[in-house]
Amino acid sequence: MPRFLEHGRSEFGGFDSVVLWHAYPRLGLDARNQFDCYRDQPGGLAGLRRAVGAFHRGGVRVFLNYNPWDTETRREDRPDVEVLAELVATLDADGIFLDTLSHSEGAWRRQLDAARPGVALESELALPLERVADHHLSWAQWFEDGETPGVLRNKWFERRHQQHQIKRWDRDHSGELHTAWMNGSGVLVWENVFGTWNGWCARDKSMLRAMLPLQRRFAGLFAGEGWTPLVPTLAPGVFASLWENDHLRLWTLVNRNEREAKGPLFEAVFREREKVWDAVMGQPAQLGRPFRGVRQSANSPMPVVGFLPARGIGCYIAGRLEEQPEGFLDFLDQQRALLKRADWSTSFPVRRAELRPLDPPADPPSATVPGEMVPVSGGRVRLTTVFRVRECGFYDATHAHFETRFPSLHGQQSFERDVVLSPFAIDVTPVTNSQFARFLQASGYQPGDPANFLKHWVEGAPPPGREDHPVVYVDLDDARAYARWAGKRLPTEEEWQFAAQGPDQRHYPWGNDWKADHCNGGQSGSTTPVMAFPQGRSPFGLYDLCGNVWEWTESERRDGRTRSAILRGGSFYRRGGSAWYFDEGPQPVTFAAKLLLHWPGLDRCANIGFRCARATA
Repeated sequence: MPRFLEHGRSEFGGFDSVVLWHAYPRLGLDARNQFDCYRDQPGGLAGLRRAVGAFHRGGVRVFLNYNPWDTETRREDRPDVEVLAELVATLDADGIFLDTLSHSEGAWRRQLDAARPGVALESELALPLERVADHHLSWAQWFEDGETPGVLRNKWFERRHQQHQIKRWDRDHSGELHTAWMNGSGVLVWENVFGTWNGWCARDKSMLRAMLPLQRRFAGLFAGEGWTPLVPTLAPGVFASLWENDHLRLWTLVNRNEREAKGPLFEAVFREREKVWDAVMGQPAQLGRPFRGVRQSANSPMPVVGFLPARGIGCYIAGRLEEQPEGFLDFLDQQRALLKRADWSTSFPVRRAELRPLDPPADPPSATVPGEMVPVSGGRVRLTTVFRVRECGFYDATHAHFETRFPSLHGQQSFERDVVLSPFAIDVTPVTNSQFARFLQASGYQPGDPANFLKHWVEGAPPPGREDHPVVYVDLDDARAYARWAGKRLPTEEEWQFAAQGPDQRHYPWGNDWKADHCNGGQSGSTTPVMAFPQGRSPFGLYDLCGNVWEWTESERRDGRTRSAILRGGSFYRRGGSAWYFDEGPQPVTFAAKLLLHWPGLDRCANIGFRCARATA
């Protein structure tokens, strides 16, 4: 936590609040609901409360995320708002973010205040004006304006209402920063969009670092009644808002041009002994002469001369020095020192997802194939892999749909690849509970973190009658440990797909047409024995490659911020409901699902198992 907060201070000027967006995009992978996903965080709710406390000690408020579309996973025995109120009290949270909602239900305010008075509510969609009274904040998501920055309606109506500008897929955030600066409002920093990397450029981070100290120091002014939007300026493409009280006037300026603005920016009448400071530069401002034809007097407007970078911002403060708060000049010194770090580069910071290399074989490749495996000759093959378009993207760290700004969610995206597969052998079935029990007895394996490890077992043994069902509640490291013990490894996703569809590139292991009686598609509501559907075997004779349980593949990728792995095969689990849920039911052998890896307590699921592979000579 200290590293995260320090990174936020260094790069962006520090965060004022965070949203613990904890469940999407993996919610619905199994029956755990959104509240279970809080309970299954590292250390449980007690560990999460410690994390909230660390945020609070760093001066950061914490919002819990609420997913109203989560209606088909495990149900609680009471209304969602009661569970939320309990979580707020247990975790000492400050607010609730309302995912996909424009406002909460009418009774929420009373119920939440009973748990913790003043719990903040923030909507994702545009908040209706009549609900500003009981919602402290709202997102200004994808708000569009022209060359002239728009005025935020809810902020204009209620000056204390906070809004956050957010265009999560845009790479140029200067427009969001301009709107926030002109409206005295906030910006959402979202570089890791559910696993997709969209880092801020140096210019935009420099602007935010200059803005935030001013917004924080003059928070009362930005939330007060003395706001005049869009006051006249003297430079084309430069716009300004005026904020004032009895002792101070503050102008926020934005340059909408792709070139710098230099010279007279705006004009104002200044009182006797009143000084003007450039609060971004941290120095006294320069006043120009009145324009020709204007007779100078005590009430003559004086031009303020300054410089604004291309797409940059400015801030000018006018007042008598003796009327300014204590430490005002020291604050300007800090702004001047901050400016030395400014970098106006607009290049996009790149991250690459690196594929984890295969574990080295325990033994050299052999032509002998164990009886529980089948050989696959390999060779050069063309594979078509299909993903459902999700915000977490696909293989790379950057989403393939950035060019259209917002991804076409929930549709399909295909990838064609020519790959060369070395000869390999692969297990005929997924690893079963009884096989995993033999591994534990022989190896003494204990996971580093036991959270939810073999959660379905009874008193340390496979559930009676399910010995030949696929083992579940194992994460990638558990599966790798078994494979190493067995002298094997996990299959790559390319090996898995070729073994499942064969050289004729069939859609399902048994052919191109769906046949419900050829796999476990949820008929019994649980897992089935791994050899229960012999008619569903692949061309190489493999069982259970469609339905029953998802299977881990050796496809872990890391980009320095996110870990992910590719699941194959689908599972028995079906729940219906929202398209925001994780993929459900059996899947074609061409289908791949990207799973964001978090920690063992969440990665171990009721319907993810694995099978093994090994190289052959």
